[in-house]
Amino acid sequence: MAKEFIVAIELGSTNIIGVAGKKNIDGSISILSVIKEDSTSCINKGVVYNIDKTVQCLTNIIKRLETSLKAKVAQVYVGVGGQSIRSVKNTLIKELPLDTVVTLDMVNELMDENRNMTYPAQEVLDAITQEYKVDAQYQLDPVGIQCTRLEANLLNILWKKSFYRNLNKCFDNAGIAIAEMYLAPLALADSVLTDVEKRVGCVLVDLGAETTTVSVYYRNILRHLAVIPLGGNNITIDIASLQMDDENAEKMKRKYASAYTDSKDIDENLKYSIDEDRQVDSKTFIEIVEARLEEIIKNVWYQVPSEYTDKLLGGFIITGGVSNMKNIEKAFKQHTGVDKIRIANFVQETINSNIPEITAHDATMNTVLGLIAKGDMNCAGDELTSDLFAKENNTETTSTVVEAPKAPRSITETQGRGVVPTEAEKQKAEEEARRKREEEEAEQRAREEEERRLEEEKRKNSPLNKLFRKTKNFFEQIMKEEGE
Repeated sequence: MAKEFIVAIELGSTNIIGVAGKKNIDGSISILSVIKEDSTSCINKGVVYNIDKTVQCLTNIIKRLETSLKAKVAQVYVGVGGQSIRSVKNTLIKELPLDTVVTLDMVNELMDENRNMTYPAQEVLDAITQEYKVDAQYQLDPVGIQCTRLEANLLNILWKKSFYRNLNKCFDNAGIAIAEMYLAPLALADSVLTDVEKRVGCVLVDLGAETTTVSVYYRNILRHLAVIPLGGNNITIDIASLQMDDENAEKMKRKYASAYTDSKDIDENLKYSIDEDRQVDSKTFIEIVEARLEEIIKNVWYQVPSEYTDKLLGGFIITGGVSNMKNIEKAFKQHTGVDKIRIANFVQETINSNIPEITAHDATMNTVLGLIAKGDMNCAGDELTSDLFAKENNTETTSTVVEAPKAPRSITETQGRGVVPTEAEKQKAEEEARRKREEEEAEQRAREEEERRLEEEKRKNSPLNKLFRKTKNFFEQIMKEEGE
């Protein structure tokens, strides 16, 4: 009997993580396998910079997953995130004749126009509709409303084209089929934020190793997205400035670091041990850690658009590895003035697993679990067999998708859902758009030719033209007779 499971891959700055899970009838998810590969030599700030090493990591993850699952992995879900991802507002306007009723085609035309927007060296990954302005009224759905002016307010999510192409190239070179690519921050938000938090306004802060991702929600809509190139590793580097290597600095951060310490609780005489022979003043250590945390938090607060700073009834929701730091809530309250702070150390979905990385609930697996939760296509291929005579000449079993519940969706269907089209899907969509334009241009030329033909025929058959031809023929006949 064919297996069914979903595989998701997150490309992090510290590790590339592959997770396989099975969705159960009761809505829970059973995690079957977790595989990690060190990515420090190929990924920086969430972005691929060494394609060959990334391909090797991905290949290793798939092989190890297949061994664990005893089945081929036919396709995977992928999260897109990291440095340079940002949101940009865009407004498009369509002037309409008097008493025009807005149709779905009109809305789709605006969406098509937005998809064709170009930004220097940037790729549009997705577009989030903020609202429509129908004449002077704001609406979430303008279809069926009569107006003379339709305005669409959109939030385009951008990423560097080179980053986008490198990511696609890695999976192509590794021979790994992509079921769907998702914007990692949106998949994370859907798994850790409550509906109430999204509705009343909140800021999701994903504190990672090399980047901090800020997502602002209000009235259930993503209003702003930005990635700050600062994270937990910056704290480690600062600690290492106290004359120690990065390994010892990381150990000290995990053991002693606090995001906030009240001045009255600082012991001027206390020292922290670096190793058997060396120590560092606790006050100096505290000042270094807090200075970097303050910088990160102030940058997070700066990313919140001014029109939403007084509407964050849901407060700050903090996740990611650095969210485990002691007193992180106090630090955010101190530097933002927002009292409502929640640590999201695990996803909202019911997860069944005895794997330590999952049961730790330390917020480091939230994004990849969010990707698993998004998956709705079977990623299992043929089952592996230990029977050497199962295939003639020891030919390897080819990997095929079995009983996929749903077919991959088009770019139009996925817009606004955080789904990022792969390069192949984009090329297919562009080819389809080019073919459609050519067909429309051919139809237009045919119509114009037909109109010219009818106009010419009409002109020839007009009474005046008939009289002219008769007169012309009459005089030609007279001239002919005189000539004879």
